[in-house]
Amino acid sequence: MPGLRGTSLTAVVGGILLLTGCQDAAGSHAGSSAPSASSPAASASAPAGTAPRAPATATPSASAATEPANPATRTPSRSSASAVTAGSASPAPTRTLSPPAARNDCRNLTVSDTVKAAVTGSYQRAFPRFVHVRPVPQQFFYGRCGDVGYAATRFEATPGATQEELVGMQDEGSATKYFRFTSAGGWTYLTSDAFPRGAHGCRDVPQIPEALAAVWGDCPLAR
Repeated sequence: MPGLRGTSLTAVVGGILLLTGCQDAAGSHAGSSAPSASSPAASASAPAGTAPRAPATATPSASAATEPANPATRTPSRSSASAVTAGSASPAPTRTLSPPAARNDCRNLTVSDTVKAAVTGSYQRAFPRFVHVRPVPQQFFYGRCGDVGYAATRFEATPGATQEELVGMQDEGSATKYFRFTSAGGWTYLTSDAFPRGAHGCRDVPQIPEALAAVWGDCPLAR
C-alpha cells in the first residue's frame, strides 16, 4: 500500500499550507484595519483611567477679599466722617438783641386834653361797651421814647353811664390801661394791668420801655 500512504502525506501537507495561508491573510487584514499610533484619533484621546486636570483657580489674598476694588466706594472711617461733618456745618447765627431804650431817650411829657381824648377814643374802640368813660383825674401818664409815644391811665364812668357800664367799670376801672402812639397808626390800645397788679407797677408790663417806667416812677396809683 505504498501508493495510498504517499497520497495521504500529500493531502496533509497541502492542508497545512492552506491553513498557514489563511492565517497570514487574516493577520494582514487585522493589521491594516487597526489605527496606527501616530494617527490623529490616537493622539487626541486621553489615556484611559486619567481624569482631565481642572484649571488652577487663584485664591485671592485676605487683603484683596476685604478691600473694595474701587477706592471711591470705600466707606470713610468714623473720624474722617466726623471731620467732614464738622467742616461743612455752618455756625449757628448769633442772636442779636435790640438794646433797651436809654433813660435819656425816654422823657415824661405834659399831657393835653387832645391827647386824653385821643387815648379815650382808642380805649372805646377796644371796648365798645364803654361809651360814657373818661380818664381818672391825676392818674394819667404820658411820655415818649424816640418817635413813639406812650400813655397809661385808669378810667371811670361819667354821668349818663348805663347800669352795664357801671358794673363793668367796677373791675375795669381798677386796672391801668396802656397805649402807644406812632405817626403811622395813631393811638392804639396795648394791654392792661394783671390781676392782681404787679408789685412794680408799669415796670412789670413788657410793652412799656423800662426806662420810661422808671421816669414815670412805676406808675403809682393815686390814693
